[in-house]
Amino acid sequence: MKAKITLLPGDGIGPEVVEAASELLKTVGEVFGHKFEMDSYLIGGCAIDEYKSPLPEKTLKACEDADAILLGAVGGLKWDDPSAKVRPEQGLLGLRKNLDLYANLRPVLPHPDLVSASPLKKEYLEGVDMLVVRELTGGIYFGQPRHRQSVNGETQAVDTMVYKTSEIERAARLAFSLAHERKNKVSSIDKSNVLETSRLWRETVSSVSKEYPSVILEHLLVDAAAMHLLTRPSDFDVIVTSNLFGDILTDEASVLTGSMGNMPSASLGSKKNSFGLPLGLYEPIHGSAPDIAGKGVANPIGTILSSALLLRHSLGLEEEAKALENAVDVTLNTGIRTADIATQEKEPVSTEKMTAKIIENFDQLEIISG
Repeated sequence: MKAKITLLPGDGIGPEVVEAASELLKTVGEVFGHKFEMDSYLIGGCAIDEYKSPLPEKTLKACEDADAILLGAVGGLKWDDPSAKVRPEQGLLGLRKNLDLYANLRPVLPHPDLVSASPLKKEYLEGVDMLVVRELTGGIYFGQPRHRQSVNGETQAVDTMVYKTSEIERAARLAFSLAHERKNKVSSIDKSNVLETSRLWRETVSSVSKEYPSVILEHLLVDAAAMHLLTRPSDFDVIVTSNLFGDILTDEASVLTGSMGNMPSASLGSKKNSFGLPLGLYEPIHGSAPDIAGKGVANPIGTILSSALLLRHSLGLEEEAKALENAVDVTLNTGIRTADIATQEKEPVSTEKMTAKIIENFDQLEIISG
């Protein structure tokens, strides 16, 4: 296979973790006989500095022409001005909207050897294996009007949460189809006791569920869901929810894995690549972590696992994706840890050392299987 992958390192630790993941992708290509053409483009704060835009035209064009996109992170203290009209996050939101990346998939599967890194008791983490489907191009992040105005002598800010039936339907259908391949259960999260958009959400998901009679559907209010994620996380299979709620709940769910640095994500949409597969955006769920940027201590696992999702969903390379995931598992099994998941018994390793160990284990796995 010959595939074009656009790299968007972005800000903070983004360049470090994307470099690590691109090294793994090169290794995958060498071992399996694929050619991955990878070129980097600016997005976020660094793009603002260079082009005065968080999503330059050349970056967007490169993403549109790619078979898949791998992103690091956007944002940082340098651009953290709430009053600024141009912000790094606008680059990511603009990319999602322009490419119609309407669903974000975030798998939550704690590694057995990292249970101690989670603040939850071990018994709560047994059997946890969930997938969160977050609607990504609607809701309050994109709704209009959005403005500030003066009312009776004080400043008033307005954000609008908007959802259309079609936006909810396509996210729900994806969730049900994924559940059908897993444990046949969908948990739909809303705030229908308060929000009109959530009442439409619940009605629409219920309607779509009739197309999937073998899949069990449960509805939960978002506050109850936040509690259940910590008290009965193993009861969840596939969670589907709106943009805002998904953003918050997946960060909470990262606690189950021990660190946000371990968690990958895939953003999929309606556009197809040259292979007729979804043109997806793949990224770790952690932020730019400016406090550790440039120190060589960032955890690259979330980005490396995101590249495994890239192989699976946008390139159709299931064997290669599983091999990469297995290499990460083997590395963690041997006790190698970056600082965010390290125990007191062992010295943490650098981003570079973690990456090298995963590459080494990938090569050894292929030698054994071959």
